[in-house]
Amino acid sequence: MGGRGPKRELAEKIAGEITLSDDPGATLRKWRTDFDVSQTDLAAELEVSSSVISDYESGRRESPGIGVVGRLVEGLLAIDERRGGERIRQYGRVLSAGFDSDVVYDLREYATSIPLPTLYDDLEATEVAGGGTDSVSGHTVIDSIEAITRLSSEEFFRLYGQSTNRVLVFTGVTRGESPLVALRVVNPTPNAVILHGIDEADLWDHAADLARIDGYSLAVTNAPLDEMLEYLVSLE
Repeated sequence: MGGRGPKRELAEKIAGEITLSDDPGATLRKWRTDFDVSQTDLAAELEVSSSVISDYESGRRESPGIGVVGRLVEGLLAIDERRGGERIRQYGRVLSAGFDSDVVYDLREYATSIPLPTLYDDLEATEVAGGGTDSVSGHTVIDSIEAITRLSSEEFFRLYGQSTNRVLVFTGVTRGESPLVALRVVNPTPNAVILHGIDEADLWDHAADLARIDGYSLAVTNAPLDEMLEYLVSLE
């Protein structure tokens, strides 16, 4: 990770994304909402009127220069730090596990185990195959396409963080075939897998059979991604 630390790396990532975006205003809005910061709060932090932030995000003002982008990013990070630094820590966890944040959205361990039925209920998930465990003590949320195209089997295993007693959540799933086949090359398997973005009716025919053979619980959910991430990020 070098000597810069997650805050500096995150600042550079956000600033780079906004500056290079085809629609900088939309990218700024994405990051602001990801940090759960209102236009009013960000404006107050920067001592400007909220209409300035609104104008940048809507494109009514021309794209902000690198100096303005830097101030916007520092404002977001300052607000996060005052709130306890959760988003910065979240990014640091993903970074320290050796992943880009566009492959792994979140990776964390819980202080106590969480019953799987509770987790599934809160994520509006339907279990389609039972596993050998009824609780998990951590999670990793993964962009399924990025993970499958970019990760080696060794890197796949690093998704487990400190323990395989966790749920792997694959987002952007269309049928579930690719992530479940990819898991076959990883040993051991996680305790639970959630495929996000599909209903049970759309699931690959052999998905449940594969989960039973490898011994993990399998569930599907169509809950909104931002709400699901917000819930998972709140777990400690």
